[in-house]
Amino acid sequence: MSCCGPDAELSPQVTGTLPSDDEVRLSSRALGDGTRQVELSVPTVHCAACIRTVERSLLDLPGVTGARVNLSTRRVSVKWRDGTMPPIAATLASIGYVPNLFDASQEGRDRTLTELVRAVAVSGFAAANIMLLSVSVWSGAEGATRDLFHWVSALIAIPALIFAGWIYYRSAWNALRHGRMNMDVPIAIGVTMAYALSLYETMTHGDHAYFDASVTLLFFLLIGRTLDHVMRGRARSAVAGLARMQPRGAVVVEQDGRRDYRNVAEIRPGDRVLVAAGERIPVDCVVESGASDVDASITSGESAAQPVAPGTELRAGMLNLTGPLTLHVLRPAADSFLAEMTRMMEAAEGGRARYRRIAESVSALYAPVVHLTAFLTFLGWMAWDGNWHKAITIAIAVLIITCPCALGLAVPIVQVVAARRLFEAGIMLKDGAALERLADIDTVIFDKTGTLTLGSPRLVNADRIAPEHLAIARELASHSRHPVSRAIMAVSSSGGPALQSVSEVPGCGVEGRLGEDVWTLGRAPWAAPQSLDAKGTVLARNGLAVVSLDFDDRLRPAAHSTIETLAHQGLAVEMLSGDARQRCDEAAGRLGIEHYSAELLPSGKVDRIRNLADKGRRVLMVGDGLNDAPALAAARVSMAPGTAADIGRNAADFVFLGDSLDAVTLAMSVARRAGRLVRENIALAIVYNVIAVPIAIFGYVTPLIAAIAMSASSLLVIGNALRLAGLRREEARPSGDAGAALDLRAAL
Repeated sequence: MSCCGPDAELSPQVTGTLPSDDEVRLSSRALGDGTRQVELSVPTVHCAACIRTVERSLLDLPGVTGARVNLSTRRVSVKWRDGTMPPIAATLASIGYVPNLFDASQEGRDRTLTELVRAVAVSGFAAANIMLLSVSVWSGAEGATRDLFHWVSALIAIPALIFAGWIYYRSAWNALRHGRMNMDVPIAIGVTMAYALSLYETMTHGDHAYFDASVTLLFFLLIGRTLDHVMRGRARSAVAGLARMQPRGAVVVEQDGRRDYRNVAEIRPGDRVLVAAGERIPVDCVVESGASDVDASITSGESAAQPVAPGTELRAGMLNLTGPLTLHVLRPAADSFLAEMTRMMEAAEGGRARYRRIAESVSALYAPVVHLTAFLTFLGWMAWDGNWHKAITIAIAVLIITCPCALGLAVPIVQVVAARRLFEAGIMLKDGAALERLADIDTVIFDKTGTLTLGSPRLVNADRIAPEHLAIARELASHSRHPVSRAIMAVSSSGGPALQSVSEVPGCGVEGRLGEDVWTLGRAPWAAPQSLDAKGTVLARNGLAVVSLDFDDRLRPAAHSTIETLAHQGLAVEMLSGDARQRCDEAAGRLGIEHYSAELLPSGKVDRIRNLADKGRRVLMVGDGLNDAPALAAARVSMAPGTAADIGRNAADFVFLGDSLDAVTLAMSVARRAGRLVRENIALAIVYNVIAVPIAIFGYVTPLIAAIAMSASSLLVIGNALRLAGLRREEARPSGDAGAALDLRAAL
């Protein structure tokens, strides 16, 4: 078995032609900060040394600002400054990693598994037949009979080594011809030397040959690699499930009324799309006409069908259930909520946590150390008894048994399984390193509106507000996604006067001009600085409060139990809010939160988090909305609900899709258990090498036993990681009410 990834064996010929710079640019997307990003498939990446080579080569290119390899998906993400076009594809090809433009349509074709299964079958058939011949030799066959059996074994072994061993030879040769080493090089050397030594014994009429060892060695290695590939595939099936929820295309209504079916990648913002009953929503959009029920479990966690009408915003991946809809496209497919979730899942597997960096650093030392160890073992045995045949046999066993496959798998397999566990509970993980940070936090800070509460406040004094003022408030609110703005929109359906120069100030409110007057809607100190007695949310004209707006809100499901659980675990809990003091007092009292601050600007939340960090506290920030983004970024680790503003979701390390707040405690539980499993896996890998390597050096292990031991150690590490997948379904999903949980069977 090898810690090299299963897709590493694909040859450049299989993966297609080299994409041009223009194709790379067309496949990239603008990030909005003067940079562009592209994801390329690099199937021949398979170990820590490969990752380091690829990332360093790309970072050396002028204009490149970032490069990150995801070993699980065999993809590299490259960022560069807009206006330049570094030779990304040519650089990758020059170092032996021929890239491809990722094609989602290839996700369902597992050519690697097919190749591995065929190789296992061929090597197994050959090993069984050679073993039968070896039994005859062991039973006492001598002279010409023994030589005949050896020659027949040699002939049977040749096609097995060529067909089944090609997986290892191809990978090893690709590394060597580019001046690199990888973990398949010693395996290829060991298998070849075992066969060559056996052939020499046969030609010189020797008593013993090792054809059975060389072929059976391949058989066990391939079994281990196939099981590794299958287990990784099952752990990563959440990403494949998300990909299947993205339609291939949709019917677009042209401006002249013509209808054209387009690939989902060709659908642009502003297009009008028709979605029939039974079809999935292709991109993020808003209903233009029609009425239907949709299954929105992928985004909201609500398993019951939800009615939609003109004006309802829909997310990619939702299922249209009952009626046809005409939709106005808001975002391209690459920027949809579904694409964002997929990227988060993949990023979670590629994160460079501390344990993963340690494991990769140790694995990177493998090639020179193991070859030196094998060579010194050969020299030592030659000096000890001068038997070169025995010395070579022991050196081959050392080459095989010292492969650090278990160490290479120790961390990434846990991250993959943990990401899937969280996904099944409706929690998206953006970075595997965040899982490690979450496990050791000691302080949890919550935003109030939209986090501890559902973020759907209700305007309770609408009937006491003059219609003309309510109309202006509605017009201002229509330019914001803040929960308060949505509450105002919900109670007023009449259109307001056309305002000019409308803008939103994060954490404060919205302002606009009507004639000579400046109207503001938001926090009293900002919206009405000249009305010293104004409190809460107000509508103001030229700095003077015109009317005060009163709201109430509902707590999130499981908010109270989550706070209690965190406090019981010894964690400090605080609430930071920009809301009015009175409403914060009320919410804190209902939840039992002793430490809280009200009427904070975004900078105030950041200052509090930095204060705690300066005191050595490790802070988890849970918040949503535009004004929480700086605080989410400032915290050691952060979470946001799926209903958060786009910038809030982008800033957070975790995004939970259901309404229930016990996603926080569940994520912490998974993070802590994952940390324990990582430490256990690293310990298992170290113990294996400490025990196995000396035994091999002292000559007590044959090449065949070495192959079995190496595969067993890797499977032990994988099996230990899969204990995380053995959590009961009830433990791996938020509790709360039925509508708050993500029903994967319905969604996938």
